[in-house]
Amino acid sequence: MEVVYWIIIIALFVISFVGLVYPIIPSVLFLVGGFILYGILFTFEELTFLFWTITILFVILLFVADYFANLLGVKKFGGSNASIWGSTIGLLIGPFVIPVAGIILGPFLGAILGELLFKRNDWRASVRAGFGSVVGLFSSAIVKGIIQAVMIIVFFIFI
Repeated sequence: MEVVYWIIIIALFVISFVGLVYPIIPSVLFLVGGFILYGILFTFEELTFLFWTITILFVILLFVADYFANLLGVKKFGGSNASIWGSTIGLLIGPFVIPVAGIILGPFLGAILGELLFKRNDWRASVRAGFGSVVGLFSSAIVKGIIQAVMIIVFFIFI
């Protein structure tokens, strides 16, 4: 049964990385779920207070990195808060409206629409903000992937 347990735990870790590409999947929940499942199926003894403290700090860092990567991407390319909101809404809706391509097109089009509707009528500036949202999305995915990999390494160090 140990092999089956490990397959399930590793599957949760893999799903957490899928969430980097498909943001509707709550990556951090699957990652922490793998840690908790290990404790339930094996033992919590190795997952000390220090482990959980480090994990909580990394979870906070994941949320902060996600927020600021998008914010910096949009702002660096001249976008406003309207394009940030549009990008976020597009990120949530895009994959459902346009499967696969909606992951990129959703935030891009959302940022453009946000800029055009609420801030300015300058088409070029709106497209730049849309491009910035895509840059922020990719930057966020890379940073979150590194943080998640470090969290898994820390987990294996503790066990």
